[in-house]
Amino acid sequence: MPGTKEIRMKIRSVQNTRKITKAMEMVAASKMRKAQDRMRMARPYGEKIRNVAAHISHANPEYRHPFVVERDTVKRVGAIVVTTDKGLCGALNTNLLRLTLTQYKQWQAEGEEIDVCCIGGKGLGFMQRVGANIVSQVTALGDRPHMERLIGALKVMLDGYGSDQFDRVMMFYTRFVNTMKQEPVMEQLLPLSGERLGAPEGSWDYIYEPEAKGVLDQVLTRYIEALTYQAVAENMASEQSARMVAMKAASDNAETLIDELTLIYNKNRQAGITKELSEIVGGAAAV
Repeated sequence: MPGTKEIRMKIRSVQNTRKITKAMEMVAASKMRKAQDRMRMARPYGEKIRNVAAHISHANPEYRHPFVVERDTVKRVGAIVVTTDKGLCGALNTNLLRLTLTQYKQWQAEGEEIDVCCIGGKGLGFMQRVGANIVSQVTALGDRPHMERLIGALKVMLDGYGSDQFDRVMMFYTRFVNTMKQEPVMEQLLPLSGERLGAPEGSWDYIYEPEAKGVLDQVLTRYIEALTYQAVAENMASEQSARMVAMKAASDNAETLIDELTLIYNKNRQAGITKELSEIVGGAAAV
């Protein structure tokens, strides 16, 4: 059994760790509210541009944009993996990367080639260890997503799809459900499926200037960028929520451990005092 000095050092060490985890919990709670606000503020724009893209895709049948045309066969897949740059957020990245790896192996078994775009340092490191072909990457995004940081990596995937380098583009990210629940999801980014665009109510038509092709190129590109931005915002909100929950659990575990160590320390100290008293009484009796 360890001595009282070793137990005191362990208690002091756990107390210091608990101070750190408690501070990180409070910081994550503050960032979580801001991240959730940004995520909710991005949703109306994404919904509105989705409606516009749906109407445009149905209103101009003489020109079908490549982004909405299904390919007959899929030989090469582009995957966008959205993860965090930092750890200490529970199983958030683990669950997402497990889903990504399962789908990655399934594509390989079907004979499809995969090119990967990594958004976030954790996903980049994992895909490098797996040996994936990484064509673009974005790291160190900070606590606030910036569209100008994402456009470069995303353009590589869009250009690859437009030049028939990819037959399909998938996106993996963590969707924010609530503070206690975040779920990893895989969504098809390109080609834009009917479920993604939805069926517009009624039939709208537009006057295009200068032509339908140029307008569709701009609108659908902005739509894909909005989807990616929304996915990154959802992932950041999920990151802060998961980190707050993980740090709260760590703080609670540290407090429990301190209580257990304090009990052991008191028992050791009491046993030592009892032993000393017994020795004094025994010595007095011998005299």
